Amino acid sequence: MTANGSSRDYRDVVLAAPVTVPYVRYSIRSAHWFVAQALARLLTASGLRKAAVDGLSLGSFMLAPDTAIGVTQHLGVTVRWLDHLPLGGACGIVALRRALRAVQCGDAEVVACIGADTNSVDAFRQSLGSFSVFARDAVFPYGSGGPNASFAFLTDYYMRRYGATREDFGKICVAQRDNALGYPHAIFKKKLTLPDYLNARLIADPIRLFDCVMPCAGAEAFLVMTRQRAESLNLPFVTVRSTCERHNAFPDDPIQTRGGWVLDREHLYGAAGIDPADVDFVQTYDDYPVMSVIQLEDLGFCAKGEGPEFVRRHTFTTDGSFPINTSGGQLSVGQAGCAAGFLGLVESIRQLTECNLARPVANARFGIAVGYGMITYDRGLCSGAAVLSRAAT
Repeated sequence: MTANGSSRDYRDVVLAAPVTVPYVRYSIRSAHWFVAQALARLLTASGLRKAAVDGLSLGSFMLAPDTAIGVTQHLGVTVRWLDHLPLGGACGIVALRRALRAVQCGDAEVVACIGADTNSVDAFRQSLGSFSVFARDAVFPYGSGGPNASFAFLTDYYMRRYGATREDFGKICVAQRDNALGYPHAIFKKKLTLPDYLNARLIADPIRLFDCVMPCAGAEAFLVMTRQRAESLNLPFVTVRSTCERHNAFPDDPIQTRGGWVLDREHLYGAAGIDPADVDFVQTYDDYPVMSVIQLEDLGFCAKGEGPEFVRRHTFTTDGSFPINTSGGQLSVGQAGCAAGFLGLVESIRQLTECNLARPVANARFGIAVGYGMITYDRGLCSGAAVLSRAAT
């Protein structure tokens, strides 16, 4: 209970029917097509009729000039609760939080949470100029633009301040690729070695090729409904123990080395009734490996600045110590626009319902999915996380 007595838990609301529209490097199809495919797969996975879905939360960058309301007409769905979240890597967590409350409050009975985007040959370059006016005005005059330059800046600063090496970041990338080899939807299906990582083409010093996410097209989705509804449909489901969401945290930090998770992790674990040591896997938002390290620190798995040593102690593979990004994460699966913000949630549901397509984490009870997004010049503005558990836990 909060200080004012209102409930903050998510009792009797669950997540079910995790689906993926397989990623492709480029597509001539619209984002609308990927949204439609995701909805069709949700209906097939759940056995529900389209009319039973009365809520829609949609994350996408590429719907313009449409928004979620236009998509309802395109898909022929009638909903009484609607949300459109162009929040990039944070949209999955934010969609989850809002959908949970909508079902809990009776504003909707079944909410489809969908992240979907397309990627034509020139789409990513074109999106950079309109992504952020602030970032464009701040860096374009100096010949720099886009996330590679921004994360090169953050990576270099983190390495100099905390002693991280390229081998540390490479260990994460290699481990995630090993995880991805067991996941059928991963864009990258070739084993990655540490020498491959270290000797890859330079992109923006110190970032090289395998530090960078691969823009692509695809979709991720899941359903939010009451436990009673999921049981009546005989659907495997997971429960949500706690969530957090924070935007524009620490604006006075000259360079980002922490995110909003620092402000919210006490609530995150306290509301979930667990400690960091109880977590069986973490799905970090891994647009670049430095951000995975920062998230591990900010979520309390190690102290700030101890991330490099933490990396050296663990394998991060599904069959080893401290599994992260069990499907391979964005660095091996790909970054399908806003769908990437749903990737960790969908994979967490699969792991905790034993419906996983990737290699399972043995006896997993608790998982954390993390969201991070909207990078503007020197920092990401949105952060969030969710603690999920097996239904019987």
